[in-house]
Amino acid sequence: MVYDYVVVGAGSAGCVLASGLSEDPDVTVALVEAGGSDRSLSVRIPAAFPKMFHTDRDWDYTSDPEPGLMGRRLYMPRGKMLGGSSAMNAMLFVRGNREDYDSWAKAGADGWSYNDVLPYFRQIENFSRGGNEYRGDAGPLRVTDHRSRTHITELLVAASQQAGLPFNDDYNAAEQEGVSFLQVNQKSGSRWSAADAWLRPASSRKNLTVLPKTQVLRVEISGGRATGVWVSTSRGPELIRAGREVILSAGAIGTPQLLMLSGVGPADHLGGLGIDVVVDNPHVGSHYQDHPFYLLNWETTATGTLAEAERPVQLLNYFLRGKGLLTSTVAEGTAFFRSSSELPAPDMQFHFGAAYFHNHGFDTYPKPAFAIAPTLVAPQSRGEIRLRSDDPLGKPSIVGNHLTEQADVDAMVTGLELARDIVAQEALSEVRGREIHPGADVTDRAGIEKALRRETELIYHPTSTARMGSDGDAVVDPHLRVFGVEGLRVVDASVFPTIPRGNTNAATYMVAQKAVDLIGGR
Repeated sequence: MVYDYVVVGAGSAGCVLASGLSEDPDVTVALVEAGGSDRSLSVRIPAAFPKMFHTDRDWDYTSDPEPGLMGRRLYMPRGKMLGGSSAMNAMLFVRGNREDYDSWAKAGADGWSYNDVLPYFRQIENFSRGGNEYRGDAGPLRVTDHRSRTHITELLVAASQQAGLPFNDDYNAAEQEGVSFLQVNQKSGSRWSAADAWLRPASSRKNLTVLPKTQVLRVEISGGRATGVWVSTSRGPELIRAGREVILSAGAIGTPQLLMLSGVGPADHLGGLGIDVVVDNPHVGSHYQDHPFYLLNWETTATGTLAEAERPVQLLNYFLRGKGLLTSTVAEGTAFFRSSSELPAPDMQFHFGAAYFHNHGFDTYPKPAFAIAPTLVAPQSRGEIRLRSDDPLGKPSIVGNHLTEQADVDAMVTGLELARDIVAQEALSEVRGREIHPGADVTDRAGIEKALRRETELIYHPTSTARMGSDGDAVVDPHLRVFGVEGLRVVDASVFPTIPRGNTNAATYMVAQKAVDLIGGR
């Protein structure tokens, strides 16, 4: 098996790469994916995404005990199928803030400023409202407003304005700040993943080979060059050779794991596990970031919440018309704001949910409810990912150190207090009930901090574990080439120098689209 390009991971970035690279009929591309098909009603029906957690479509990661969160282990779902996490996420399309990308460029990622990446954001999307200087309308990725927005979401957005947040009709355009209705990756009320947008349209090309249910064990590096990847088969390990490049798109957890298994990483760590060191780079697996969030829930007398989503009328509405509560992504509204006026850009994001949502959706509640999730989108804390052993089938050690920086705790407290202020507004006066989480008895700062450390979870946005920058300070250069190894690139969220302010899937698509041009020499 010999191909020009071997792409590892058929997730958000890998699907974009496979499609873009195979547009050239003179090259051959192999897309290698550990998971299988994405054909499932739980994938297609937007509101059903939590039903995939802890299944065979989920890598099902768990962190090590977190020092800032009372030693709790945090659940970290990641998609294991064609489309990757874009086939099991909440479909929220958020680009991030101008400040994110300008800070990347200032830190050494030349060519990645906001003005540099905006054309790629426009190129990937087909925005249902049409194109303009900020938005695209001819790309493969469907971006639309919710088809059947719930009334409680509209009340939450109205209450946010009463609490002082300005309304923003498009947080993906000139300004991010303010309260908005979320934009989603859907077509006709169903999920529109990376596999739908890029992989399926390219699947008939003779020069593209998709290899599902194929677990990559490590990258073969010979004479300082990546020459292929070893995969597990029923006959034992086999080598898939790459004539031009190996491209890792296994995500911010899988990519650093594969790099370290291949001898690229911290020398002392790899040597202690008996792995031959090819490149000593302490930044592999370091600088890990995610977005921690806390879910506040309230009872409500409002009708039309997701507590009614599985009623027969809603099932009929979805399957016959592509409308109704099952088209909901649970979070339908958002707000971006600064916890301090001294900050250059928002550091907090709200997710407004038309449902009781706690413990990743596994917990239930007997009454209708709604949720507000203050989410820290510019965390100061940094963590790391390390191998537990040299077993490529084992899960790595993950520690995020979330809320170990006092600035992060302060921002989350501000977010929780503002959420309560929003719910106290007149717009919600006729439908709000008692506060479920953290509870009306939690009032002083010490109690709020304790609640945050007891119940804060992650919103599943791991990044920055193979970050982009200059040699000696990063894992890849601005062309996404791995320092010290020829013919090896990383293209996924692990290359983000810092985590963007908002849900990270859109930025991952952008990076992959730009990578197609970089690899092609454009």
